[in-house]
Amino acid sequence: MTNEHHRRRLLALEKDIAARIKREQQRGRDQFVDTAVDTGDASVADEVAAEEFSEAEMNATTLAQVREALGRIDAGTFGRCIVDGGPIEPARLEAVPWTAYCAKHQELLEEGSPRTSTL
Repeated sequence: MTNEHHRRRLLALEKDIAARIKREQQRGRDQFVDTAVDTGDASVADEVAAEEFSEAEMNATTLAQVREALGRIDAGTFGRCIVDGGPIEPARLEAVPWTAYCAKHQELLEEGSPRTSTL
């Protein structure tokens, strides 16, 4: 795959994620506007709003990574691991085009970060 292929994919992702963030933030704000004065309803609305804002935050992180990847394309360093400059596996770039790490360094990074359990 060429850098132009990845640029097109990243630009499409950038547009999609930015629109998704906007929708999630609006839905989060709407929870407060549409909430009745009942404390039970307000509690549910708070929880739903928190989930929407959390999703928007996670998407914002991905959006920043997409934009950084576009910057690496412009700089001529796209497809190179930022740790050692070695090539990032083509299949990895196809699956996660915004990645800045080869599989080896991504695994090492994940091993060093604390894990949180999910349900």
